[in-house]
Amino acid sequence: MSLDYIMTLLKPMLEGAQITVLLFIIAIIASIPLGFLLTLAARSKIKPLSWFAHTYIYVMRGTPLLLQLLFICFGLPMLPVVGEYLVLDRFVAASLGFILNYAAYFAEIFRGGLISVDKGQYEAAHVLGLNRWQTMTRIIIPQMIRVALPAIANESITLVKDTALLYAVAVPELLHFAQTAVNRDFTIMPFFLAGIIYLLMTLVLSFIFKWIERRFRYA
Repeated sequence: MSLDYIMTLLKPMLEGAQITVLLFIIAIIASIPLGFLLTLAARSKIKPLSWFAHTYIYVMRGTPLLLQLLFICFGLPMLPVVGEYLVLDRFVAASLGFILNYAAYFAEIFRGGLISVDKGQYEAAHVLGLNRWQTMTRIIIPQMIRVALPAIANESITLVKDTALLYAVAVPELLHFAQTAVNRDFTIMPFFLAGIIYLLMTLVLSFIFKWIERRFRYA
C-alpha cells in the first residue's frame, strides 16, 4: 500500500470530514440551547407547555435518529397539501434532524443537572434579594453546567460518530467517500483511514471538554 495511494484517499475523505465537522458545529450550537429551553418548558407550571415538552422528549428519544432523518428528508415532501413546501436540501434536512434529536437528549441532561442543585440555593438567592433571572444565571445555571458537563461531553462525542448516518440520506460526508473508495478499489484501507479520522476528531473534542471541565472546577 503506497503512500501516494493513501494520500489519494485522504483528499476526498478530508473533504467529507469537513461536512462532518460542519454538521457537528451546527447541531451543537443549536441543540444545546434548544435542549435547555425544553428543560424549562418541561418544568413549567403551564400544563400544555409541560405536556408538549415531555411528549417531544419522549418521542425523539424513543425513536431511532435514522428514522427521524429519513422522515425529514423523504417523508415530509410526501405529506398531502404542504409536502411540496417541505422539500429541503439534504444537508439542511439532516442538520434539522440532528438538532431536533439531540435537543431532547440535552434536555434530559440539563434536567438531571437542575435536579442536582440543592433547593437551599433557591432559598438563599431569595434571601439575598435576587430575582428569578439573577438566581438562574448567577447561581443555578453555573452549578447545573458543572454537574452536566461530563454527560454533555459524552453526548457530543456520540454526535460526532452519529454524523456517519448522513451516508443513509445521501449527504457526501466522511463515510460516504470511504465506502466509495472501498467499492472502487476492493480494499478495506479507506475504512481504517476513516476510523483514524473519527478517532482524531473525538480525541480533540475530549481534550476541549476536559479543559472546560477544569475551568469550571476551579472557577
